[in-house]
Amino acid sequence: MFRQLLFFNNINFSPRLFTLLALSSQILFKFSLPQTSPKMPVDLLHPTADQEARTHKLKRLVQSPNSFFMDIKCPGCFQITTVFSHAQTVVLCGSCNVMLCQPTGGRARLTEGCSYRKKVD
Repeated sequence: MFRQLLFFNNINFSPRLFTLLALSSQILFKFSLPQTSPKMPVDLLHPTADQEARTHKLKRLVQSPNSFFMDIKCPGCFQITTVFSHAQTVVLCGSCNVMLCQPTGGRARLTEGCSYRKKVD
């Protein structure tokens, strides 16, 4: 039998006492309260559509642009014109020369009476 004494922080431990201490600490850890991870207030893997629309285009889970092409219907002649959503020039109707949208710093502003729909691929 192994009868050597262990020295730990100037205290003498026999091997039998040392193994009893190690076993008792394992038992204490087994029966202590389970460690629960803190709950996140927001689910980062499943954001809502509203949260996804508000985030920057490069910080979304799947990067996608904010811009799109749209069909604008002229209120006078009902002709449909395809326009970029962030157009930087004034867009006029091809047949009646009515202004359909005017540029702003970001998205183009539609004139009153114009209706639009997003282009689908």
